[in-house]
Amino acid sequence: MHEENKAAANGCGRIQSGAQNGAALLALMEKTGYSMIQQNGQRKFGGPPPGWEGPPPPRGCEVFVGKIPRDMYEDELVPVFERAGKIYELRLMMEFSGKFIGVCVSLDNCRLFIGAIPKDKKKEEIMNEMKKVTEGVVDVIVYPNAADKTKNRGFAFVEYESHRAAAMARRRLIPGTFQPWGHTIQVDWADPEKVVDEETMQRVKVLYVRNLMISTTEDKIKAEFNKFKPGVVERVKKLRDYAFVHFFHREDAVAAMSIMNGKCIDGASIEVTLAKPVNKESSWKQHFNGQMSPSSENLLGFPIKVDGTQKPLGKPASLSVRLNGQHSPGPPEVEVERSTYPIFPGIKLTPISMYSLKLSHFSSAVMHLDYFCHKNSWAPPEYCLYSTTSQDGKILLVYKVLISSIADDSQSYFMPEKLCTTVEDAKELAAQFTLLHL
Repeated sequence: MHEENKAAANGCGRIQSGAQNGAALLALMEKTGYSMIQQNGQRKFGGPPPGWEGPPPPRGCEVFVGKIPRDMYEDELVPVFERAGKIYELRLMMEFSGKFIGVCVSLDNCRLFIGAIPKDKKKEEIMNEMKKVTEGVVDVIVYPNAADKTKNRGFAFVEYESHRAAAMARRRLIPGTFQPWGHTIQVDWADPEKVVDEETMQRVKVLYVRNLMISTTEDKIKAEFNKFKPGVVERVKKLRDYAFVHFFHREDAVAAMSIMNGKCIDGASIEVTLAKPVNKESSWKQHFNGQMSPSSENLLGFPIKVDGTQKPLGKPASLSVRLNGQHSPGPPEVEVERSTYPIFPGIKLTPISMYSLKLSHFSSAVMHLDYFCHKNSWAPPEYCLYSTTSQDGKILLVYKVLISSIADDSQSYFMPEKLCTTVEDAKELAAQFTLLHL
């Protein structure tokens, strides 16, 4: 047996309750022929197993197992998981809590979010900095500033060759010892991209157009996309510096994507891809992707303007309906778990910052907006409350939201054109509206 295998097993024996557990791990390795290596807070069993030929299993073959009992190790876990099939690799973290395990498909995320990047840095500069201290960098995705295309938005996404490479990079960057260009950066997992099956994508006839100038109008976009074949565009919906171009026929959308990708409109080089359909039962964040039609907004039960006069649309909907029809809105494809759990005696509670959490922990647009501003190194959103009186004497409320950029001292104001009867609803609606237009 390799010395590193013995060290891993014997080290585990010390962590457990004696030599008996270490002996069980040694026996497991003797029986299976798998190696065991302990490093960076986790122990790897296998990867590859004995006699393995060819590349590692593709993405989608890994599951995440959580809440493993503290006194349970590979000698007990491996026989359980081998019932499902041959194990390529098992990675066991060194600290555990809870009494029951939970199993779900692993996201296999290979992308990190890097925030607080100087806005004058280009893609190549960011990639070179990441390659200095991390391995396996494949690509860097940088979005230009909506108002000034010569600058970035203060953040980037770094793509790695594997989930393991991304995890190691995140561990390397989080402590704050690495300060590119003299700046302390923010590091977190990027939200996984929505996966849409190929059959559904084959029916898509809407294009997503990115990197537009804020000043570019919907009419200008429609005219540009109609140039290669007049009359093929049904309608255009533009939000800030991106737009959705709807075509009458899919073949025209595919042809336009090929022709228009990389073209210049009003001096901006645009990027064009097929838009991913939004599930009607999807979460509220997808609602902010600009694909909510004016007619569906009217169904929310808020007053609308008709010839400059606000008209009510009958009985207002409940708050859960007004927030995209869900009781617990959350990020894409992740429902927020709204449950309570007892605090058992002796349970360990660790102080954390809300900004270290994932978006799935937030159940309101107000909290999401605060989180979004922090991630982009902006000042916290400021809410200014205004009121008016309806014809029947009812007090109606609306918030104006101020977003200030700490980096360049710019300011933006956002205020929905709808009034609410409660302060809580008005603030939530204002936060939704702001997120929609950021």
